Amino acid sequence: MRSDSGQEGDLNGFQCDVALRDEAGSVVSKEVPPSRVVVGGPAKVKVLTMVSDKEYNMQIPLLDLKAHHEPIREELVAAIEEVMDSSAFAGGPFVAKFEQDFAAFCGSSFAIGVGNGTDALWLSLLALGIGAGDEVITAPMTFMATAEAISFCGAKPVFVDIDERTYTLDPNLLERAITPRTKAIIPVHLFGQAADMDPILEIARRHGLPVIEDACQAHGAEYKALKAGSIGISGCFSFYPGKNLGALGEAGAVVTNSEELKNKIQMLRDHGQAKKYRHVLVGWNARMDGIQGAVLRVKLRHLSKTNDARRAHARLYSQQLAEVEDLITPVEAGYGRHVYHVYTVRTRARDQIMEAMAGRGIACGIHYPIPVHLQEAYRWLGYTKGSFPVAERCAEDFLSLPMYPELTAEQIGFVTRELKSLLRSFKRTPAPAS
Repeated sequence: MRSDSGQEGDLNGFQCDVALRDEAGSVVSKEVPPSRVVVGGPAKVKVLTMVSDKEYNMQIPLLDLKAHHEPIREELVAAIEEVMDSSAFAGGPFVAKFEQDFAAFCGSSFAIGVGNGTDALWLSLLALGIGAGDEVITAPMTFMATAEAISFCGAKPVFVDIDERTYTLDPNLLERAITPRTKAIIPVHLFGQAADMDPILEIARRHGLPVIEDACQAHGAEYKALKAGSIGISGCFSFYPGKNLGALGEAGAVVTNSEELKNKIQMLRDHGQAKKYRHVLVGWNARMDGIQGAVLRVKLRHLSKTNDARRAHARLYSQQLAEVEDLITPVEAGYGRHVYHVYTVRTRARDQIMEAMAGRGIACGIHYPIPVHLQEAYRWLGYTKGSFPVAERCAEDFLSLPMYPELTAEQIGFVTRELKSLLRSFKRTPAPAS
């Protein structure tokens, strides 16, 4: 913790923040918080905030991959060495074993390893025949890859605003976005929370539309006891290193119960080959590499445990931030199980808070500062500010706090104390004169 005056003191082995106040009269000690000590004469009062040396020097990253990998380092190294010893680097048996394990984890019949999450979305769309002149409906509050995959098929992304509690596609707004050109729907399971799938699937069924789940942030999340990704025609996952299930590089996967779709995606990821040098389709090089398959297989064994840790951290955050003014904490929908890829709060003072938290050694993030419909790349779609008000409000307010399985209760306590202190101080700051 740091003082506004920039001065520091010491009291009985504690670091102390020092604030100077000019007082004409005596000290009114009842106005001083319990964690602070008042020293000095009535003309000049020093208010000392006591924090331990350990807390004073605490640095908390948004994500700590080193801490995440250290407990399983030997397992990971052994897996990598096994791939090196066998030289099965591009696809091969290590990818196939991971595919089998991941399909079982998701409760799906098949998994197809690919190069990254964008490939997973794009190849799912291609395998379903989505192409030029088609429209695909999705949410504007997502990472750019969701829309990019649609565009790279030659199709047009069409957006539907999000629900203000779950931050996922609002089913109540879905049907009015469907046109004769609509060929698929991609709900996004954002931040680790599943979209409300039943009404989405019912609307899709009435219109004969496939539903592709963007589960890139939802490894192990559940909707009514079903794993995210296993509910639609396909589920698409990213294994970017920072994800709940992250590779040591880039990787992704599609899960499905359709053998026909599985076969087509397998060909598309490997230059359209049905077998070596027999090219049935015009495909792409989107294979998962053997090292990532082996690493992911190791990390998959720990995923349920690390997801449980994320959920415990989220509960602690929410308990300590309950009923804080000008702060909205995440809500876990009653229909599902949130796995907290990120723990995102909302505050109108987001930018000031983020800067001040960084000054206190706490790294925060923004997911995402600009909704996809307002990105320069999609200006041609004709959307403007106000087109999707919920997504736009969230983009202005979202603040992601540190979240990873290895966080400690002490670290979370430090984050929440600093956040609450900053929110109080910003509230007390008078508005600038006009």
